[in-house]
Amino acid sequence: MSGGFIKLLKKRKELIPLIGFVGCAALGAATTSVYFLLTKPDVILNRTSNPEPWETLDPSKPQKLMTINQQWKPVEELELVKKLTR
Repeated sequence: MSGGFIKLLKKRKELIPLIGFVGCAALGAATTSVYFLLTKPDVILNRTSNPEPWETLDPSKPQKLMTINQQWKPVEELELVKKLTR
């Protein structure tokens, strides 16, 4: 099969950049997915062990790539609802 693919590339040289760009895009998407899966706390694989992962996040630590003027204040209504549901 690879011999046929190489023959096709030799015959149609205009496909080489297209295959290069598509390959780079696929590699970038796979790399980004693995990076977010391993480093970001809000990305979860197993929902049964931690059904509410946002409860364990530190509000003082920014979760974005760039955060400008982040100020975190607890919402009173949300805190009341959280106390009532527990």
